[in-house]
Amino acid sequence: MNKDYLTVTQLTKYIKYRLDNDSNLQEVYLKGEISNFKAHTRGHFYFTIKDEGSRINAVMFASSAKNVKFSPEDGMKVLVTGRISVYEANGGYQIYVQEMTEDGVGNLYVAFEQLKKKLGEAGMFDEAHKKKIPRIPSKIGVITAPTGAAIRDIISTINRRFPLADVYLFPSLVQGEDAKYNIVKQIEEASKYPLDVLIVGRGGGSIEDLWAFNEEIVAHAIYNCPIPIISAVGHEIDFTIADFVADLRAPTPTGAAELAVPNRVDVISYINQLMIRGKKRVEGIYQFKKQKLEELTNSYILKNPLTLYSAKEQKLDYLMDQVEKNMKLVLKNKKHEMEKIKTSKIFVEPELVLNKKIQKYELLLTKLDTLSPLKTLKRGYTIIKKKDIAITSKKDVKKGDSLEVNFQDGNIFVEVK
Repeated sequence: MNKDYLTVTQLTKYIKYRLDNDSNLQEVYLKGEISNFKAHTRGHFYFTIKDEGSRINAVMFASSAKNVKFSPEDGMKVLVTGRISVYEANGGYQIYVQEMTEDGVGNLYVAFEQLKKKLGEAGMFDEAHKKKIPRIPSKIGVITAPTGAAIRDIISTINRRFPLADVYLFPSLVQGEDAKYNIVKQIEEASKYPLDVLIVGRGGGSIEDLWAFNEEIVAHAIYNCPIPIISAVGHEIDFTIADFVADLRAPTPTGAAELAVPNRVDVISYINQLMIRGKKRVEGIYQFKKQKLEELTNSYILKNPLTLYSAKEQKLDYLMDQVEKNMKLVLKNKKHEMEKIKTSKIFVEPELVLNKKIQKYELLLTKLDTLSPLKTLKRGYTIIKKKDIAITSKKDVKKGDSLEVNFQDGNIFVEVK
């Protein structure tokens, strides 16, 4: 039996022919959410239309795109009319859109943008807060579903690239209403362990499937975690709030594992580089010390040590001469002072000096006695005081004042009338 083998091109052309001649596919009405939207410089639109379960590539040429009355963007719900055909270059089927209208913007997309703006303005996405992923980690934590492709891909990638690292799984729900609480709980639990890096994520899915990673409490848990976190949620085209808050975003769980650990080949190369640099450094230090030793060995002082001794001897002689000179000068000054003291009157005529001092003392006593207020009181004068203050004028008293009058032999008190 003869077998007629087809080429890929022939098969693709046949499938395209069948689709192009199917009346049910010539005018199709679809509704869904735009994602991965791109407006070409020539005016064409390229995007994906998706719902909870599937997605289809879409093309809208400039002749039709110019009639669209709004600006398409990711997350918009739209209604489209077009035909289904095959793009022969990659063999994929797609819809060629002739008309497109808005079907309202998805509520989840609006919530996503609002939270993104809020946290961005709060500074939670700033690079200044990002922690550095260690070059060579030894303990890696993973928060994801305990079953599924994500955890398998992460573990296999780490084992392949850097089998020395230990992987610790913190199993969590990654989908559904309770997933956000479970993720936060596991982040807090992982923070209790001495981990070098923590991977948080899951495999791909719809925006609804990934929504747990768009929750504000999850964002705050990631932001406050002391361990560097790599976010690995969905596929490369999927972005979540967790991606923006995390210290590093990976396009996929496999990509997160690749970012978390180095390739062992790279590690060996890095160690070799360190060895080479270390050897060069040691050689450099050795050569420097050797040069310094040669300089010291050939120095004038070491070759002529007596020169250093002679200089010190000369300096000592100079200092001793200075000390002797200063001592003589001090002795001379003191001797001169002593001679002055010996020739002073107090040594030559001590009685004469003493009599003069006594006469001066008696003169001062006489003056003091003359000026004494007691002498004045003996001559008949009195001292009048008001509250212990001497009165010198009649203006200082008034009727009714009580005054103290001091005589030489006592005091009396009087009242002004």
